[in-house]
Amino acid sequence: MTNIYDNEEFFDSYSQMARSKQGLDGAGEWQTLKGLLPDFEGKRVLDLGCGYGWHCFYAAEHGATSVVGVDLSEKMLAVAREKNTFSTVTFIKDSFDTVVFEPNSFDIVISSLAIHYIEDFETLAKHIATWLVPEGQLVFSVEHPIFTAEGSQDWTYDEKGQIAHFPVDNYFYEGKRTAHFLGSDVTKYHRTMTTYLDSLLTNGFQIQRIVEPMPPETMMAVPGMKDEMRRPMMLIIKAEKQS
Repeated sequence: MTNIYDNEEFFDSYSQMARSKQGLDGAGEWQTLKGLLPDFEGKRVLDLGCGYGWHCFYAAEHGATSVVGVDLSEKMLAVAREKNTFSTVTFIKDSFDTVVFEPNSFDIVISSLAIHYIEDFETLAKHIATWLVPEGQLVFSVEHPIFTAEGSQDWTYDEKGQIAHFPVDNYFYEGKRTAHFLGSDVTKYHRTMTTYLDSLLTNGFQIQRIVEPMPPETMMAVPGMKDEMRRPMMLIIKAEKQS
């Protein structure tokens, strides 16, 4: 099994993005996500869809005793392994909706903008609940259901080529969407807010925080960033496994 991030042209384009070059500080949602992360000191951490490993390294820097990063892309993992200076961080090449871990293997599970690439979130929620210890923490970001609903993930433009609005359509029709991103057609999966929240609640989690991150003031000068205030692009959820 391969994914779009192992496509040479797509990977080269992705590697030029700010979040690729600058790490966590290049990601507009990082400051919001950072504020929701639990204390990593002495914890066993799992990162689903770890990419370049930035979040794995952050957890290790902040005292995690072990960090496992899972990603399907060999190209992403090659960069992560090259950057890794921590003996406590290991990487696994696998799809995180099929990877297997023993029950109670982790204290914290994190995932950054990766879960919208898998079809079945409810099953993943069940697996994460099994992998986590009681009172274990789950923090993840995904593309917002408003952003994924219509599918194209592009603005609607007027006759002058100016942004008119962002389309939201077929919201309750969950499933595969194809968006044009970095010059390639990329497959993602749309699901409703209900599916995200109810799948967690019915699988033993208590929702602690729900945040729709806005662009930070320090990035407002970046071209197009002010337009990101017109609709939510991302969703961050923090949940705790109940005892």
